[in-house]
Amino acid sequence: MSDVALNRIRTGLMGLVMLFFIFPMIFMFMVSLKSQSDIASGGFFPEQLFWQNYPDAFGSVAVATFLRNSIIVATVGALITLLIAVPATHTIVRHQVGGKFLPAFILATYVAPPIVALLPLFFLLRSTGLINTSIGLAIVYGVMNLPVAFWLLSSFVRHLPVDFEEAARIDGAGHLGVLRHIVVPLMLPGIISTGIICMILGYNEFLLASFFTRSEATQTLPVGLSLFQGDRQLRFGQMAVASLVGIIPLYFLAAFFQRWLIRGLTTGGVR
Repeated sequence: MSDVALNRIRTGLMGLVMLFFIFPMIFMFMVSLKSQSDIASGGFFPEQLFWQNYPDAFGSVAVATFLRNSIIVATVGALITLLIAVPATHTIVRHQVGGKFLPAFILATYVAPPIVALLPLFFLLRSTGLINTSIGLAIVYGVMNLPVAFWLLSSFVRHLPVDFEEAARIDGAGHLGVLRHIVVPLMLPGIISTGIICMILGYNEFLLASFFTRSEATQTLPVGLSLFQGDRQLRFGQMAVASLVGIIPLYFLAAFFQRWLIRGLTTGGVR
């Protein structure tokens, strides 16, 4: 088989893979252009373009407010996760704190379903006055994603050159100095990729957000999507519009940090 034929086969396979991943987006866009009766018919293409879903989606539900809340809560939550996870992971992995039990225990906490922690977290947030607040939800996300951050960052810490840290300590740098001037710069791709993953996890979370937020000023976009409920039927067209709007920030985030994200994820897999 010639090189030209092989290139055509590779191009065709890549096209099929890309179509597989973008098809849900295309389908959602088609739904956003359909009326309620058109959606009920089950066709893929709209019989008639129904642009009214776009103004109706923003008019019936505060999509912009929910989107802003999701971005703020997910960003602050990811920062809280990194502030705790970076020094903690370096200390646990590099200095063998807790032996083999502590790393296994940290990862095991992520196995339990989130609903188990609903009541304890609710009473804790209520006692501190953080219930129904964005900062309270951000703190919950920051703590909730610590096992994921530890799992992602631990591989980066294991591959850090120990000689650099020892040389910095010989020069008089303390633990914080080594962490700031040696560990963080070398782990920056891993820190950024971990932060992006934690942001996505917080951005898409529904259960905790629906339980800890009760007002429009603090509810996030996943909770807002559940409000597109009519008296007798779901407003699928408006829901598709809100979903498309909610996906846009994640696409821009992935596109902007693509180099860092790919470098961070691939670096962690090198042995």
